[in-house]
Amino acid sequence: MDEIVREAMARWPNVPAVFGWLQLDRHGRWQIKGEPITNAVVNTFICRNYLSDDEGRWYFQNGPQRVFVELEYTPLVYRLWRNIDGTLVAEAHTGEPLAEPVNCWLDDEGGALIEGEQGVGCVESQSLAVLETAFCDNKGQPLAEHVLYDLLAGNASALATARLNFGDTMLRVGFVKVSDVAARFGFKPAPQPAPGQGSC
Repeated sequence: MDEIVREAMARWPNVPAVFGWLQLDRHGRWQIKGEPITNAVVNTFICRNYLSDDEGRWYFQNGPQRVFVELEYTPLVYRLWRNIDGTLVAEAHTGEPLAEPVNCWLDDEGGALIEGEQGVGCVESQSLAVLETAFCDNKGQPLAEHVLYDLLAGNASALATARLNFGDTMLRVGFVKVSDVAARFGFKPAPQPAPGQGSC
């Protein structure tokens, strides 16, 4: 969080929060009332001051005011690529690297998610082809084409033995329904004021 934001919070501690204005789409783009924010400085400022509270509501700390974010899918969106040495790496839409991935999940709409130290994030559609090349079996061997097909279709036997080769880590691969993602990972896609919490 920016120091100027911390100072503003200390100076004006009781500013009502904002709901229903700021959105994050599944491509990692910020929007205000459905219109994309195109100013790079504003986008970067939002990313640096993007946090979550104990209720699983994600927000942008805009000076002294919390601006709660409506999520099209997940609170983070990951972009994947391979380093020059071939290692798979990922970065959240905020610019933060994914340093400690935990699990990989495939959903019932053909998408993928990665659970990490920052939280859960969907993999942007442009990175899915890179992700597919990193699936392997539990011995680290690349998957045969028909096994990869079964895996992406959510086949239980393929899921049981598949792993995602992510740097020095072999992540387990699970399956989740899109409709269950928010509850499973403990976030609120459409934040509402808590009882007694003021808003504007």
